Amino acid sequence: MSANTARLQAISAVTNYKPISEPLNFAETPTKELFRANVFTSSVMKQRLPRLVYKSLMNTIENGEKLDITIADSVANAMKDWAVEKGATHYAHVFYPLTELTAEKHDSFLVPNGGEGAIAEFAGSQLIQGEPDGSSFPTGGIRATFEARGYTVWDVTSPAYILENPNGTTFCIPTAFVSWTGEALDKKTPLLRSMKVLDKQVRRVLKLFGHTNISMVIPIVGAEQEYFLIDRHFFFARPDLLNAGRTIFGAKSPKGQELDDHYFGAISERVLACMLECERQLFKLGIPIKTRHNEVAPSQYEIAPLHENANIATDHQHLTMITLKHVAEKYGMACLLHEKPFDGVNGSGKHLNFSFGNETQGNLLDPGDTPHKNAQFLVFCGAVIRAVDKYAHLLRGTVASAANDHRLGTNEAPPAIISIFLGDQLTDVFEQIKAGGATSSKKVSTLVIGVDTLPPLPKHSGDRNRTSPYAFTGNKFEFRAVGSSQSIASPLFVLNTIIADSLDYIASKLETATANYSDKFHEAVQNVLQEIIIEHGRVIFNGDNYSKAWHAEAEKRGLPNLRTAVEALPVFTNPEVINLFEKHNVLSERELKSRRDVKLKQYISTINVEAKLVVEMGNTMIMPASIRYLNELATAAVNLKSIGHKLSGGHLDDIVELVKNVQGSLIVLEAEMGHTHDKLLAEAKHACYTILPLISTIRRYVDELEGYVADDLWPLPTYQEMLFIK
Repeated sequence: MSANTARLQAISAVTNYKPISEPLNFAETPTKELFRANVFTSSVMKQRLPRLVYKSLMNTIENGEKLDITIADSVANAMKDWAVEKGATHYAHVFYPLTELTAEKHDSFLVPNGGEGAIAEFAGSQLIQGEPDGSSFPTGGIRATFEARGYTVWDVTSPAYILENPNGTTFCIPTAFVSWTGEALDKKTPLLRSMKVLDKQVRRVLKLFGHTNISMVIPIVGAEQEYFLIDRHFFFARPDLLNAGRTIFGAKSPKGQELDDHYFGAISERVLACMLECERQLFKLGIPIKTRHNEVAPSQYEIAPLHENANIATDHQHLTMITLKHVAEKYGMACLLHEKPFDGVNGSGKHLNFSFGNETQGNLLDPGDTPHKNAQFLVFCGAVIRAVDKYAHLLRGTVASAANDHRLGTNEAPPAIISIFLGDQLTDVFEQIKAGGATSSKKVSTLVIGVDTLPPLPKHSGDRNRTSPYAFTGNKFEFRAVGSSQSIASPLFVLNTIIADSLDYIASKLETATANYSDKFHEAVQNVLQEIIIEHGRVIFNGDNYSKAWHAEAEKRGLPNLRTAVEALPVFTNPEVINLFEKHNVLSERELKSRRDVKLKQYISTINVEAKLVVEMGNTMIMPASIRYLNELATAAVNLKSIGHKLSGGHLDDIVELVKNVQGSLIVLEAEMGHTHDKLLAEAKHACYTILPLISTIRRYVDELEGYVADDLWPLPTYQEMLFIK
């Protein structure tokens, strides 16, 4: 089958798609009855565990107390019985290595009973600890190839769950993943460490404000997941999408997103059916999905949950990405999570909504109606301002990747300059503090629309800013620079740690100032907030982050502008970053270096894969199709000449020149791909500054050729086909 025939058959298959024969029966099993049906919840534990075991377990989960491992056998037995009743034959330790993906090690519950049968067994030791290969995952040098031992460790604070498969179920246990030396090889371990640090420092500040009944403080997060859906026939006809997750070649469609007709538009029947089933699967896993809608780009969508405990939300995010991909396949589609799968239209991010609080004091980033009087909120908000300014380069580094470089800085994502949007009300309050003391807050007004049949609306004290990397949105901050394919664990453990560090700084200042004079507390609060806004207020910017004027202004303010991952990733081993994480026991210098090296290696590998694809697709698909078309034109020119006519030279000459340019550039790219360097950063720089520009140059030539070569010869599904044929 020729490539062009494969493409045309893909189009035919898509246009003749029929919905699945057995639609879901919502009347038989209402969605609300499915919520957490496959989760080993606290209520299930209460029913199945001895009272003292349950009480001890919940004390660890809810209060952060040390886990009593003597209860493990009792918990494991209850888990096993529940899982087997749900049809499980195997259990899996689920962990999150430095690949940004999920990993699983499956073991059977069943063991021979000495006779002709088998019995289900699951001991506490099996629950607590597993042993995958510690050197077969990215380690950045922490584990050598011959040093294989690594451990998965039961995370009691994230509930176990059942994953369904058409042929059975698996009991899944969330775990941390560490090396034989105890060093973190995963995303979860530093997240849990950072949550402990944040809890400690927030409680310290709350005590200074006179609170005595303080429950465990947790970061509360919700991640808005953006993604694309295209038909799988198109997906498999594109080697670049299959291997790299993004289109290496592809001319812009005559219509893109310029008509603004996709955002929040009516969801197509096929996509909505997929969304509905996906949500049902996620509900079973206890994932509180709240929102679904069309995003800005054609064939782009968003799913978002309610906010929850950061650790659980992180596990749920991984499950959401897996479920999106699996369910999309059932409906004949491919779910693309790459940050920029289609050049020329918006890419996908993962907006990370972040706050922190507890059951006794509530959301500590809620300003209330009169934020100028809410000193406690202002202290926590001031800590965020200081943290984001002081460690802006670290926040940029934590979202750095080859994929996210394609998205950051364009009009669908914030620029590489990290700034904070506070809105009119809070900016005004902090300006008053800077001048000597806040005495008023801008009032919330009512929006009258002018139509009697429409109700008046409460109008927020300030507008939203979609261009800001870190925006206050009423009672939380939204980190908008996270990539759509990334785990939210990394930005979360960075946010937890830098905010905890700022709270440590503030608490120390307040304790010193009021050591002998407790009546000086409010004066001390004013002084420390004034100091913070004077020193770190440069990071506050409420305007258009895309404008050239802001880039110039940010440079004057001294804000870092790390435009590429190659510039951003070395920050992980800056002395101040090492001191930060070692001071709070979140990551050691060796663990930080390993993460930097892993991310640099992933950057290099990603671009190498894309370069190989350019060469392969260029030589086996683009060049043959273009040469065939040139042969057709040459034959046509001879035939026309024989009857006294002439083919226009310009058209033919343009194609010949483009083909020569593609061929010549491919030769140069292949030569540069042979470059090696013994230093990762040097190799990454070569990938960034030499290989990527060559890929872009070849793409430009190929995309021009797409506009010339006859449609029946062009081998790749085009943008207008992939994005608009559903």
